[in-house]
Amino acid sequence: MIYPAPFLSKLELCSPKPKNGAGFTLVELLLYMGILSLFLLVQTQIFTSVLGVRLESEANSQVSQDSRFIMARLIYDINRAENIAVPATPSAVTDSLELIIDGTSNIYSLSAGNLLITNSQGSDNLNSFGTRISNLSFKKLGNVGGKNTVTISLTLTSVTQREAGPETRTVQTTSGLR
Repeated sequence: MIYPAPFLSKLELCSPKPKNGAGFTLVELLLYMGILSLFLLVQTQIFTSVLGVRLESEANSQVSQDSRFIMARLIYDINRAENIAVPATPSAVTDSLELIIDGTSNIYSLSAGNLLITNSQGSDNLNSFGTRISNLSFKKLGNVGGKNTVTISLTLTSVTQREAGPETRTVQTTSGLR
């Protein structure tokens, strides 16, 4: 029969830690894993909230930029136009606008959620891929034979989906011939 060395007691034989103090117990391992899990949970919550804020900002920015650009472009083109061909009569409301600029017809119309400008050189989108346009209307104001004005109204909606739904903005302005 083999006997343990006389200098080792029973307690030392069953001790979970080695004599040199290296290593850790099962309880310590569970404690470390719990702290690490809590840390990862907090980091995940922070990351998801940052993503939500980014989506919110992106949607707002796209709608804001497109609304400013579209209105500036329409005002610029109306101011330099020679004639407003469509809508044809004062107080008429249409979903397209035809301006005669330097003898060329420029038509603004809605197609599949995009505002298009069509002229002799082709068609171009005025809004970006991040927005859709709806409720487009043009109302001609003024007197027959006078310098006419046009009231423009449209609704921009972001393609980017936020938690609260898409960003939506309705803009309206009036501009006239010079």
